[in-house]
Amino acid sequence: MSYKTILVHVDESTHTPEQVRIAAEIAMRCDAHLIGMAATALPGAFYLPGALGEGVTLTAYLQYLRERADGALLVFEATAQKMGVASYDMRVIEDEAAAAISLHARCSDLVVVGQNDPDESLPAVRGDFPEYVVMNSGKPVLIIPYERQFEHVGKRVIIAWDGGIEAARAVAGAIPLLKSAEAVQVAAFSTRSGAATHGTQPGTELAHHLARHGIRVEIAHQTMTTGIANGEALLAHASDFNADLMVMGGYGHSRFREVLLGGVTQTVLDSMRIPTLMSH
Repeated sequence: MSYKTILVHVDESTHTPEQVRIAAEIAMRCDAHLIGMAATALPGAFYLPGALGEGVTLTAYLQYLRERADGALLVFEATAQKMGVASYDMRVIEDEAAAAISLHARCSDLVVVGQNDPDESLPAVRGDFPEYVVMNSGKPVLIIPYERQFEHVGKRVIIAWDGGIEAARAVAGAIPLLKSAEAVQVAAFSTRSGAATHGTQPGTELAHHLARHGIRVEIAHQTMTTGIANGEALLAHASDFNADLMVMGGYGHSRFREVLLGGVTQTVLDSMRIPTLMSH
C-alpha cells in the first residue's frame, strides 16, 4: 500500500510554501502524483447584496480571486520543480475552497492542508476549513501547523488510539507514512466505555495488525477523563515522545463521541504543534 495521488491545497497564505514542500516530499517518497489545487469562489454569504462593499462588483472580485489563485499555483509549480517532483499538475476550481478540496479529495489518497492561522484572513477560506475537509472528504487529511517549519514529517509518529471507527480509519490512511517511520508509538487512551472498543489489552490488537504490515510499535497507556484537558494532555504526550507526526480520528461537534472525548479534536485543531493526520 502506498499513496499514488496526493492533493495539496494552495492559496496566497504565507504558509502555503511549507504545505507544498511537505506534500512534495511525501509524493517523492511514495512515487505519487501531486496535485496543487486553488479555489476562487467565495463562501455563500459573500454573494449577498452589499457583502463585498459599495462599488465592488462580484465579477471584478472573482477576477481578483482568480489572479490570486494563479499566483499561488506559481508558488506550487516552482516548489515542485525545484524539489524534482516527477509527476504533478495544477488546478483552479471555481468553487469555495473547503467544498472544492473535499470533493476532489475523494479521488486522492492523501490531502494536505494548513491549520487556520488566526492572524491571516483569507477571503476564499472559511474559518473551519481543516475541520470541514476532515469531516467531508472521506480521506486522510494531513494538517500542517502554521507556527513553524518542519525538517522531517513522519520519522517519529504517535497514534492517538481509542479503538473507535474514526481512529481506525486514520491509522489505515497513515500506513504508508508509518511504514517509513523510525519510531511509532500507540498511545492507547481509555475512557469509561473503553473496554467495548479496546478489548482487555488496549492497543495490543492494533500493534499486531501493524506488525503484519512490517510496522513495529510501542504501546503507551493513557487515561482520559472529560474536558478540553484531554486534548492538551494528548499534545503534551506527543511532545514528550518528540513526535513529528500525530495520527488520530476526527470527530464532529454534533456527535456524541465528541462530547465523550471532551473536544479533543477541536483542541488539537486549534493548538497543534506538529503535523497531524486525521480521518473521519
